[in-house]
Amino acid sequence: MAEENGAAAQPVQPKMQVMAQFIRDMSFENIAAQKGLGEGDPTPDIQVQVNLDAKKRSQDNQYDVTVKLEINAKTKEAQKPIFLMEMEYTGVFAIENVPEEQLHPYLLIECPRMLFPFIRRIVSDVTRDGGFPPLNLENIDFLALYRNEIARRQAAENGAPAGTA
Repeated sequence: MAEENGAAAQPVQPKMQVMAQFIRDMSFENIAAQKGLGEGDPTPDIQVQVNLDAKKRSQDNQYDVTVKLEINAKTKEAQKPIFLMEMEYTGVFAIENVPEEQLHPYLLIECPRMLFPFIRRIVSDVTRDGGFPPLNLENIDFLALYRNEIARRQAAENGAPAGTA
């Protein structure tokens, strides 16, 4: 009996393997250069928006996880656009030993954490190559992002008028 309890108490560790990662789509617009904004060295106001998406692939236990970034830089004083960067970065993950009820948060929290260092590097390189100081993104709290999205969805469901689908 003790052996059965000991075996049952041994949790199975989740297994994640990054099969591939790639830029699905990216654009960088140097608006300051296009419009000839020669204001010297304006202090930028940088806004970063992050969206996440996960999809099951046709292969067993494989998923696409996409981090969508929109980075909008404007001058602090006049709110004139300086640059705009949009990127979709996708990872293909093989995931095993994650219970079905924990799979959604796992895909939208743990998988983006694995991709983030690569995303940060690309953003830094592209902004530098675009003629600006390299933008070093601060860490993104994917757990907080996930919780906020769940709360937003629940509020939308609760606030939806009756009879709407």
